[in-house]
Amino acid sequence: MAGAPGHGALCPCCGAEQVLPRRGFLAAAVGAAALVAAPPALAQRSERVLRVRRNFTNDSFSGVYWRDGQYDKEALRQLDHVFRDLSAAELTPMDPRLFDVMATVAETVGSDEPYEVISGYRTPETNQRNARRSRRVSEVSLHMSGMAADCRLPGRVTMEVARQAADLQLGGVGLYRRDGFVHLDCGPVRRW
Repeated sequence: MAGAPGHGALCPCCGAEQVLPRRGFLAAAVGAAALVAAPPALAQRSERVLRVRRNFTNDSFSGVYWRDGQYDKEALRQLDHVFRDLSAAELTPMDPRLFDVMATVAETVGSDEPYEVISGYRTPETNQRNARRSRRVSEVSLHMSGMAADCRLPGRVTMEVARQAADLQLGGVGLYRRDGFVHLDCGPVRRW
C-alpha cells in the first residue's frame, strides 16, 4: 500500500502533530471529544485481532492489529485499504478505535467469523450523493472521518448484534434491519 496516507494528529497509533486538511478537521473535532481508553474487554490483552472481508471486492484482513501496547502500522495500512471508499477509489487513515469497537463487539457476541464490511470510509462527495438518495444517510457522517463502518457478522442476528453493541456503550450504533446490517462507530455514544 505504498503512498497510503499516514495516521496523524489525534491518532492513537501515531499521535503526530500534523496540519489537518479540511476533510480531517471533522475527524479531529469529533475524535478529540470522543477519546477514550480501550474497551475493557481489550484493555488487558497483549494482542487485538480483527477479521474483516469487504463486500464486492473480497479484500480482507485477518490478524493482529495491536500488540505490545501499540497499534501495528502495517496492519492499519492494510485495514485502511479494506475500508476504502470503493466508488471514489480513495482511502483515508481509519481511526483505529473503530477496530477496537468492532473487535469488542465480535468478542461479545461470540463470533470469530469475519465481519462483512458494506461501507467504511466515504469521501464527502460519496456521502453527499448517498445523502441525496436516502434520508437515512447523515450529511455529517462519521464515515467521512474514517470513524464508522456499516457491517454484519455472518451467522448472527443483526438486531442482537446491534443490541449488544449498544449495551457496550463504546460509540454509535445504528440498526438497519431492512438492509441487514449495523452501523458501528467510535464517536459519541448514541443509538438509532
